[in-house]
Amino acid sequence: MKKIFTFIAVILFSAGMFAQDVDKATVEGQAVAAKNAVGDLKAIDTGEKAWKFDGAVGLNAAATGLVNWAAGGNNNVNGVAYVKLHLLYHKNAIAWETNFDTDFGISYIDQPEDPFQKSSDNIKLATKFGWEFKENWYLTALGSFQSQYALGRSYEAGYNPAISKWLAPSYTDISIGIDWKKSVNGADFSIYLSPIAGRISTAWVSNAMNAKINQEYADEFGALGTYDFRSDLQQRYGTYAYAKEAVTVNGVDYIAGDKIPRDFRAKLGLSFKGAIAYKYENLTLSTTLGLFTPYQGKGFDLKEKFDESHGEGAWDAQADADKYFQYSNNNRQFGHFDVDWDVAISYQFLKVLNVSLSTNMKYYPGVLIADKNGELKERVQFKSVLGLGIGYSF
Repeated sequence: MKKIFTFIAVILFSAGMFAQDVDKATVEGQAVAAKNAVGDLKAIDTGEKAWKFDGAVGLNAAATGLVNWAAGGNNNVNGVAYVKLHLLYHKNAIAWETNFDTDFGISYIDQPEDPFQKSSDNIKLATKFGWEFKENWYLTALGSFQSQYALGRSYEAGYNPAISKWLAPSYTDISIGIDWKKSVNGADFSIYLSPIAGRISTAWVSNAMNAKINQEYADEFGALGTYDFRSDLQQRYGTYAYAKEAVTVNGVDYIAGDKIPRDFRAKLGLSFKGAIAYKYENLTLSTTLGLFTPYQGKGFDLKEKFDESHGEGAWDAQADADKYFQYSNNNRQFGHFDVDWDVAISYQFLKVLNVSLSTNMKYYPGVLIADKNGELKERVQFKSVLGLGIGYSF
């Protein structure tokens, strides 16, 4: 009897081991089949295109008419044409995205002096190429450019000084970093951080344009040679360099503390960009925030250097605008950020009519802006445009 029980136990144990082998083989086979099925599903053409192109074009207009208006004012008409284009390529782990935003506006004011005035002028182009190394995380190279089309003026009584133009200013950014992108409930989020970011600021003026504006100034004030358009823009947009010691540049000798004119200024620094885009039926909302700070320490004491080379008290004898550069030169350092923040909201109705609100806020250390009294300082720049017009989205 004991031998019979021993025999049965051996048979049951062997059957259990065989069953385990069968179960293991079955599971492994199912795992391989599942893996192949996933690959087959990825290979199926779902109809989703790798390239996507969308955008909007339109014209916003506003008019004000006054008759016997006690509070005063002028009849005026304002028109702004705009184009917003978005191109996206996304296939497998590669994503390439390009945005182009531009607008140009003219105002007509019923007044004898300067009835036509530029009200808006903007060019923004940005492109970024990324490789997805982990879900929603991309190793990304980014490039962007900002400038304007036409000559900009400060409209004042009498002479209207030119204060900007194509490539004066312009800002070109090139960087490599990490981009996190995710879509949540119809909203697209993007956060980009680059520890290797370059920014080139320009204040470029051709010889022909410089001579034209200088002559215009001389015709108004009869003092040719006392004003230089190129130097004025280089001062406004911070492309000057300052001599720490005696140096010769382009055949011109400079001593310590002198301003060295340059058409551009290049900086290496840290860059951050965030963006949110949301669309629900006919409502579209987007906002972008860009920050840049240079890898640069505090500048040298400009006043001390200037007095050493030009004589004691020479710095204080300068105009206030020139003395201000002691501060602005030292203000271009790590931790002091260039800021660009844009917001756009639009709602389309009756297929072709739309109402839109856009705001642009900028703050650039070293960029000087005059107040109504002519005092030059770094200031927050802000522009808002509320428009009703015709538009087409695609």
